[in-house]
Amino acid sequence: MLNSHEKKSREITLLKSNQSIFGPDKAIKIVSSKSQLSDGARIYKSPNERRGVIHQLLVTGAVLILTAACGMPIGYSAVLLPQLSGNTTDPLRLDVTMGSWIASIHSAATPVGSFASGPIMDILGRKTALLISILPLVGGWTCIALAQSHLLLLIGRVVCGVAVGLISAPVQVYIAEIAEPRLRGVLIGAPFVAYSVGILFIYGLGAALHWRAVAWCAIILPTISFLAVIFAPETPTWLIRHNLTAKASAALSFLRGDDEKGKRELQQLTMRYEREKALMTASSERFVNILKRKSVMKPLIIINTFNMIQVISGVYLVIFYAVDIIKEFGGDTLTPTMAAVFTAVVRLISTIIYCFLLMYTSRRMMSILSGLGTGIAATSLAIIFYVHPENMGGGLRVLCAVFLVIYIGCSTGYMVLPGIMVGELLPARIRGQVAGYIFCLFNLGLFILAKGYPYVKDDMKTSGLFLMFGVSSLVGVILLYIVFPETKGKTLGAIEDYFMENPWMWSRRKSAVNRRDMTRS
Repeated sequence: MLNSHEKKSREITLLKSNQSIFGPDKAIKIVSSKSQLSDGARIYKSPNERRGVIHQLLVTGAVLILTAACGMPIGYSAVLLPQLSGNTTDPLRLDVTMGSWIASIHSAATPVGSFASGPIMDILGRKTALLISILPLVGGWTCIALAQSHLLLLIGRVVCGVAVGLISAPVQVYIAEIAEPRLRGVLIGAPFVAYSVGILFIYGLGAALHWRAVAWCAIILPTISFLAVIFAPETPTWLIRHNLTAKASAALSFLRGDDEKGKRELQQLTMRYEREKALMTASSERFVNILKRKSVMKPLIIINTFNMIQVISGVYLVIFYAVDIIKEFGGDTLTPTMAAVFTAVVRLISTIIYCFLLMYTSRRMMSILSGLGTGIAATSLAIIFYVHPENMGGGLRVLCAVFLVIYIGCSTGYMVLPGIMVGELLPARIRGQVAGYIFCLFNLGLFILAKGYPYVKDDMKTSGLFLMFGVSSLVGVILLYIVFPETKGKTLGAIEDYFMENPWMWSRRKSAVNRRDMTRS
């Protein structure tokens, strides 16, 4: 065990020896002969690096098939509820109470999977955690497809919810750990494009097929994803932390497309891990003590606070209750299927645009603009519904539809941001375990709001509901402006070092130079 003087001395020595790797002015860079992004981030620099980019995209694509499968049970309630509520001859016809349970029980089960996902991916690996999560997803859909009672429907939704919880955190951690800094933003955002594709896919199936046939079709993507993920490599970060250096080297060579570049990154990861181990003591190994560290506590508070704000902003309620919410705007003009598909298409297009813009603009700018657009659109809708609670004219309906499109489109940024935060802000040492707990708390909050939505709407009416969405979104903007750091183009190690410093507020950094060091690629 090191005493305080020896520990401090060792830390200074290791920091100096690693300055060329971790220092903002000494980051390893390779001159590009190819096109650059607007901020100087390079798409590729040589045939080898082009191959590395392709490999990262292929591996991410395998994971995205799974995240698309993950989005399908999220949107399934918008297919199931209209078919079972409007069909008086179906023996499983739903009333309002059972319908709210069908919609929300998925979110109640998701925290269970999220809680378990942390230890699973820390002990068995990120890739293995993804493979394990596919099994209950297939089982849940099978149970729904064969259900002959409301109980079996609920059980199927619970099992699917557990599977989605098992998937969520490993997906974000896996992509964050296999991607290089210049690609990490768009790759971490890509799962939300896949979620939107999955939701749109399930809505499209619901428009053409019976709900049982939809459940059978939903098994196809998880099966394909299982076969695809088998061939993906484990993350180098996890391999190094489990003393599997040879496998980590092979994974990096494949992911970077260049043996030399892979060796340099392996050295960075190894030196950082050695530095971390050198500073460990018996007491510092305890999980409670790890959580007290500034590099852990700061991002945890930021992420969990924002997650709760995001839940109240209504981003996911529009997915769960797409048909009910859209009826307020379209009256009898839109069928339930058209309403669901409309929201899914808007969300998908917005997510693609948002992920594309992440390559060119800062995280902070995109997040703040997203929150402002969401808050203004939701507040405007609240005012319209308050002034004209009934008998809207055609012009007002069109105006409401415009604000709804803006709300769904802008809220995409809020939907993507928690995944980016989990992938980038958490230290490598506890990224897997804590990510599961974060998603667990997030889904608990989501379940409470989804279950209470019908009752909250009755009390607050549509105007009050959207006012809550708008105020929450604007509060999120304030939080992001004050404490959310710019992480675009920075290594995960540099981000971790930033949180080890004293200032909490990004806007009150001691030195403008330090702030600039964190923002530049």
